[in-house]
This record gives sequence, C-alpha cells and structure tokens, in this order.
Amino acid sequence: MSQAQNIYEFSVPTSTGDEQALSDYRGKVVLIVNTASKCGFTPQYEGLQALHDTYAERGLVVIALPCNQFRGQEPGTNAEVQEFCQMNYGLSFPVMGKIEVNGKGRHPLYSYLTEKAGGLFNNNIKWNFTKFLVDRNGEVVDRFATITKPADLTKAIEKLL
Repeated sequence: MSQAQNIYEFSVPTSTGDEQALSDYRGKVVLIVNTASKCGFTPQYEGLQALHDTYAERGLVVIALPCNQFRGQEPGTNAEVQEFCQMNYGLSFPVMGKIEVNGKGRHPLYSYLTEKAGGLFNNNIKWNFTKFLVDRNGEVVDRFATITKPADLTKAIEKLL
C-alpha cells in the first residue's frame, strides 16, 4: 500500500535517463498513459496529441510512459521510442523513459495509480494505453480502459479544467 497522498510525491524516468518530478505538474490536470509503439492501439497517439493540442493551454498535461510488458510491443531503446513518436505522430507532449507497470518491477507511481483506481477484476494494468486522469491536486479521478479512445475523455477532462 502506497502512503503517497498524490502523484506529486513521485518522479518518473525521462527518455535520457534523468528523473522528472511529477510535482513540476502541480496545478495541472494530468493524463498518464502507458504506451507502446508496436501495439494495435498505438494510433491512439493521434488522439492523445489532439487532447494535448486542444487543452494544454487550459492546463492539461499528457504524459506517455512507454512499457514493454505486453507481448514485447515496446522493444526499442528510449531513443528509438522518441524517434518513433516524433517521426510517426509528431508528439509534443512528454514521452518519458520506459517503465514497468505490473509485477515486481512495477514503478511506484503505478502502484499508487492502481491502488487509487483499480481495475475490474484486479489492480493490474491489462494492456497498453490504459489511462489515468489526475486532477489539479494530484489526485487520481478515474481510470480508463485501453479501448477508451482519447476523444472519449473530453467531458471528463473539461470537468477538471
């Protein structure tokens, strides 16, 4: 069980190996998504970029956290992930370094997120592109399944903005 009060108590690896403190996003609405470049849901990057384009000025931050735990669908290095995201989707929101979202190597942020917004049968992340929506106070508001398209999050995002 995490003792954390909000996401601001965590940091995540950047694509260059540094740490990004989530406290830097204090006061923002944050959408955290575990991603993969070789997944059937990878085209959701387009929708995530559209959310960023629409709402960034009002305070939304989309954070992609690449993960290779689902059938090896994010096999590249952090640099290769960045290149893929830029060449194919022109992403302008943060794509961080690769992490694990399940198991013994689960990143502490994901322990917190899944504790606060569990899944249908258990708290594990079921697949790539699971989305967590976090309010301006750093508290998890909702969890959305892989199949939920980014465009379907607009009402929930607007309510928090």
